[in-house]
Amino acid sequence: MVKKNKFLYLLIFGIFSIPGFQLQAQDSIQYLFAGHCYQLASHGRKVDYRLEQLDKSGYEGVWLGGDVCTETLLEKSTLQYLDSLFHLGNPEVHWALGNHDARDGNWEWYTEFTGRKTYYAYASHGITRIVMNTNIVPVDCESLNEQYKIISDVCDTITRSKYLILLMHHGLWRNVPSLPPPGVYGQSDLVYWNANCDSVDTPFYKTIYPKLVDVKNRGIEVICIMGDLGAGPKKFEMDSDDGIHFLGCGLYHNEPDNNVLIFTLKLPEEKLSWKFENLDSLLNLQTKKIVR
Repeated sequence: MVKKNKFLYLLIFGIFSIPGFQLQAQDSIQYLFAGHCYQLASHGRKVDYRLEQLDKSGYEGVWLGGDVCTETLLEKSTLQYLDSLFHLGNPEVHWALGNHDARDGNWEWYTEFTGRKTYYAYASHGITRIVMNTNIVPVDCESLNEQYKIISDVCDTITRSKYLILLMHHGLWRNVPSLPPPGVYGQSDLVYWNANCDSVDTPFYKTIYPKLVDVKNRGIEVICIMGDLGAGPKKFEMDSDDGIHFLGCGLYHNEPDNNVLIFTLKLPEEKLSWKFENLDSLLNLQTKKIVR
């Protein structure tokens, strides 16, 4: 076995040493974000048919902004279906639970398929992501406080990452400086949402937002992304007075102007950019490539 391994090593090393032969390093990777992506006429079990048909193999990971199906956790078979589409156990795939995902309980299935709790932090490629479960309420203080501690700990200690991204479903951004109320562009405006159980007055702008500003002031770009859009505006992009980026988009009932977000990370400098893309256009482009 040792001789075989040595031979294999010499063979590989020899190939890579041939003049003119070089490994082609990736110059960029991409992520796809989609929110509110359920297909209404599917008895709660399917995503938008265009997202279903879209080739997702070229993306490093898919980020889901919640309300993936209308009754996502009602039947385990729906999780199996979603796993076949998005590979939920891939560490680069992230899913912020929406109310349609969470309302039937069975949150343990989320953990079974993803290998994570419904809230967590994850870092790779110079990007730290915090996935929030905005469905947790003060009835479950243990989980709510633990989620807040994760956010606090990341914001207090983040140094190596160039970007901090918070993924969430609901509109929590009321009273963030310069932003309109979430109800203007989104389908939810959780005025009374609390980040922890310290008091009944711990909204996003008082508890989490100041921590994000501190991170920004240390030279790390901060991006908040929500997925509860679509019935009205299909996309949202605005910076707060402190330079925090706020983004959102969502799909709605197969309408033609639905958008997804494509994030492109340029390597090796780890420079992140993003662009809204029309879902129909992406699918049409894919079809044309197949026909060719």
